[in-house]
Amino acid sequence: MDTIKLANNIFWVGKVDDRKVPFHRLILERGTTYNSYLLTTEKPTVIDTVDIEFGKEYVDNLSKIIDPESIEYIVINHVEPDHAGALPALAAKAKKAKIVTTRLAAELLKDMFKLHHREFVIIKDKDTLDIGGKTLRFFETPYLHTEETMITYVEENKILFPCDIFSTHIANYELFNDLAKGEYIEDFKVYYKLIMAPHRPYVRDMLEKIKKLDIEVIAPSHGYILRDNAAKFIQMYDEMSTIPEQQHPKKVTIVYSTMTGNTSKIAQKLAQGLEKTGVETSVFNLKNADLDEVKKRILESDGILVGSSTKYADMVGNVEELLKSLEGEEVKSKFAAAFGSYGWSGEASCTLKTILIKLALT
Repeated sequence: MDTIKLANNIFWVGKVDDRKVPFHRLILERGTTYNSYLLTTEKPTVIDTVDIEFGKEYVDNLSKIIDPESIEYIVINHVEPDHAGALPALAAKAKKAKIVTTRLAAELLKDMFKLHHREFVIIKDKDTLDIGGKTLRFFETPYLHTEETMITYVEENKILFPCDIFSTHIANYELFNDLAKGEYIEDFKVYYKLIMAPHRPYVRDMLEKIKKLDIEVIAPSHGYILRDNAAKFIQMYDEMSTIPEQQHPKKVTIVYSTMTGNTSKIAQKLAQGLEKTGVETSVFNLKNADLDEVKKRILESDGILVGSSTKYADMVGNVEELLKSLEGEEVKSKFAAAFGSYGWSGEASCTLKTILIKLALT
């Protein structure tokens, strides 16, 4: 394991994984890194570990740098296996180390890794921890991208350790963004879109918490350590998570599936009525529409009307597929309504209404 120095007594001790890595139903074609950090202060501290697959290798290599028995704190910002996976292997060697994390994360770690016997330091928002020569300040950042997450800031060195936030999936051996040999900004934006964008309100909360911090370096858990113009990347998150002020007419997207054309007639009548009031409408027959384009239009709209004929007491076509694709997206502030036609029992509209309520549409 190479130790790469970030600052005085702060080192990268992670793992570069240049394989095509499975990740959240995706394949990371350019690989990734699992960034772990060692602070060799009076009270040696590790911030996050590496993927569970590399646990033994990680601890063996770390042992060449520091005696694990001397480690006093292990900070876990996020419990997923690509960050906390090597914790059991490390904890087995660092027997006296206290695990520093949020209350929910502590309960999860105890259950996941059978760590009920270990001592935990439970962190609340803005708590600090003196590790002997450096001060760690913690901020809870729930749902970025899971409920238990937090971020860590080293006050003396002005370094932010935000775990998944500000990450990029690239297997980069140069590690620092000012040494990057290729383009990575687009990868940075793609990561935000896939992982953080569905949690936009929580991104805004996080930005509010860190805006008064003097941040010179951002050291995330994946991809480049952002030591060149860290403020630029904070600004990018700010821009990507900001909803522009309404400078346009209200928008409504109407989607439907039909058997004989009657539901289509209803959709067209709804569109005509809305347009008379100045509402911009888009109408899609899901039989021949591009679902990605429909989803994009829905996310840009203020409201959605969903229609279906009834067949065998259920919806027809791929309405359900479209609505399931909206799970996890930011749609709960939008208004919605269901419509349909039937010659039988008419359950489709009721089923649609139930799904819309589940999506927290109003």
